Amino acid sequence: METDRKFLKQFIIRTLVLLTAVIAMVVIFDPFYQYHKPLPGLKAVLTDKEYQCIGTLRTFDYDALIVGSSVCENYNNHWFDTGFGCRTIKAIRSYGATADLCYLLDRAFEEHDLKYVFYNIDPSSLSASTQPTYESTGCPMYLYDRNLFNDYPYLLNKDVIMEKLPYMLAYSFIGDYDEGNSYNWAQWKYFGQDMAMGLYTRLPSVKPMKEETINSEELAGNIALLTAQLEAHPQTTFKFFFSPYSMLWWDNAYRSGERDAVIYNEKQAVKALLEYDNAEVYFYQDDRDVITNLDNYMDIVHFSKDINYDVYDKLSRGAERLTKDNYEVRLNEMHELSQEIVDEIITQYYN
Repeated sequence: METDRKFLKQFIIRTLVLLTAVIAMVVIFDPFYQYHKPLPGLKAVLTDKEYQCIGTLRTFDYDALIVGSSVCENYNNHWFDTGFGCRTIKAIRSYGATADLCYLLDRAFEEHDLKYVFYNIDPSSLSASTQPTYESTGCPMYLYDRNLFNDYPYLLNKDVIMEKLPYMLAYSFIGDYDEGNSYNWAQWKYFGQDMAMGLYTRLPSVKPMKEETINSEELAGNIALLTAQLEAHPQTTFKFFFSPYSMLWWDNAYRSGERDAVIYNEKQAVKALLEYDNAEVYFYQDDRDVITNLDNYMDIVHFSKDINYDVYDKLSRGAERLTKDNYEVRLNEMHELSQEIVDEIITQYYN
């Protein structure tokens, strides 16, 4: 009996020592950056946005954000650092819904004063739910809250110890990992007409065009979320921009009957944003040479890193800026271009 007690005591002590060592290792190296920025000599290896983005917003040093959906992941942060004289990180949510992105902005503004917010507006974000979706989509909420006592799924996680930590250390000391390419997915991806068309399931028939105001309630809510950010942070310059989706996307918007509502939503959003002195709006959706060249795309939305750089370059030069005087004309021209796409340009691929 005494031997059993001694063995049990030793087992408990060894288990506690092991658990303490594991927890200490995770806290010290912190691959999800929940508790601190990278240690001196280590790089910020960012590849898992759902697990790492929220921590970096709290612990990293920065004064500018690239905010948006997956189309923003292939920007290099250093481009913006150089072009705008700032220190940039990304606040990314794959869906790009306004409520989710504003949630990330709120976390960033809690402890940082921002010079710039480079905010990509996805058309779907203007008609999306105005409630954040992190919890409903299964994100690790123990990383998103401020409760240290529920962090055990992170601190005692074999994948963190066996995969994430070695991965972070390897990329810090081996090879030429570029910290500016945080969350980048373009490497080893193929962009081309056959790829883009192969991933596009074209509707067999054209549905009746929906009323342009069909999403008015959601639109008003999402515009309110954006303008609330502008009002709360007048010292920050918000550079909103619309990215160039492929002509396949516009073909789908037309055939699904949603095209007119998309254009209407964008007009209303731009009109509201332009009322604020700290808001600038840039429009790149109507770049004919880009959106009609399917070799720039891997699907109907996602474009190559060359297009990311082209958008950044135009943004840095203030090119294609919308104003109160020109925004309706530009969006009407986008409507005309989308009609030309479905009537003429895309027919060469489907006749």
